[in-house]
Amino acid sequence: MSLSALTPRPTTSDRSDGSSRRHGRGFWAIALAFLTAMAFCTVPAPLYPLYMARDGFSTFMGTIVFAVYAVGVVISLLLAGHVSDWVGRKKILIPALALELVAAALFLGDPSLPVLLVARLVSGLGIGLITATATAYLQELHAAHRPGSSRQRFEMVSTAANIGGLGVGALVAGVLAQYVDAPLRTPYLVFAVLLTVSIVAVALTPETVEERLVKPTYRPQRISADHGDRAGYLAAAAAGFASFAVFGLFTSVAPGFVAGALHLPSRALAGTIVFAVFGGAAVAQTLTSRLAAPAKVRLGLLAQAVGVPVLLVGMHTASLSVFLVGGVVAGIGAGVLFKAAVGAVAAMAAPAQRGEALAGLFLIGYLGMILPSVGIGVATQAVTAGTAMNWFTGLLLVMLAGVAALFRHSAASRRTPAPFTA
Repeated sequence: MSLSALTPRPTTSDRSDGSSRRHGRGFWAIALAFLTAMAFCTVPAPLYPLYMARDGFSTFMGTIVFAVYAVGVVISLLLAGHVSDWVGRKKILIPALALELVAAALFLGDPSLPVLLVARLVSGLGIGLITATATAYLQELHAAHRPGSSRQRFEMVSTAANIGGLGVGALVAGVLAQYVDAPLRTPYLVFAVLLTVSIVAVALTPETVEERLVKPTYRPQRISADHGDRAGYLAAAAAGFASFAVFGLFTSVAPGFVAGALHLPSRALAGTIVFAVFGGAAVAQTLTSRLAAPAKVRLGLLAQAVGVPVLLVGMHTASLSVFLVGGVVAGIGAGVLFKAAVGAVAAMAAPAQRGEALAGLFLIGYLGMILPSVGIGVATQAVTAGTAMNWFTGLLLVMLAGVAALFRHSAASRRTPAPFTA
């Protein structure tokens, strides 16, 4: 049965002002819940050196802890990232936020390495449900609040909550760990409170999907390009993979590099570096909101192609300033490119399949986060971190060239008129 068995409620011209205001308030409530969840998932990033010192595990094991989180995201996206199209956004978003609370409780138990792995897996399972669901929810709340308006506000807020939240979590955790007692407990306690508030906010937000009595037969998430523009979807998916590869580098490898190779163990500094990368991405997404999609793609590709080699120079010269500049430029590129990908997919997908299309995009993106990060971790078992980064940089540049070629093919296919058929 088609996913059209469940469709977003239509926006009508006679919608009451009160209902429109409720959708407007709901838009910001979901944005804040989205930001809180994404921030929580990067809380451990600046704390990894503390865990490594306490439990004695290596940089490689640190990348495995990170990868377990990303594996949880992928599993969740495969099994349920698209289900909110069938049962409603709130029925998925509230349990997903509850999973993040469970993860916070595990972290607060002062976990050993096995419990740390379980906590990261649970957090990943929740985030996999949240990313696609919250993005689709924001699109529909925006349309209900501002019928007929452009998607710029939705694109700006959704990607800022997603990418900006990743930076906020690392910054808050790093500062708390540096300046308050119990550095491996206090950040999780703060976010446990914020997640509880987020659950209440979501519960009070209007639903945007009507559940019908007859539901589609369950199946896992498909990775399908059949969303109105096959070439465009493939290009967006490749862009998501490349962008998340850069983001994964900073949430898994960068804090350990700063504490180890640069001999700068400050948790606040580690959190600030991660925040600078993701914050730069979020700011760039805001400043480029009025750029045409092709311009965003070009800017994103160029900034990543420049930023990652500069970052590599910073690693080889042990220069924090060069490392940071390269990271911020690469983060700007990844943020702008990913924003273009989300906007393209949200625009091309039919409303009843929007959650599925976005889930597929995030699924491919998180694969991009897992594979390079784990690859770097494995490589450091045999070669130096600098050599592993040389390989990463070369592969990323090849990947960016491929993304550029896919977008050119997509644009050419849209310009080519379809052949006449009788």
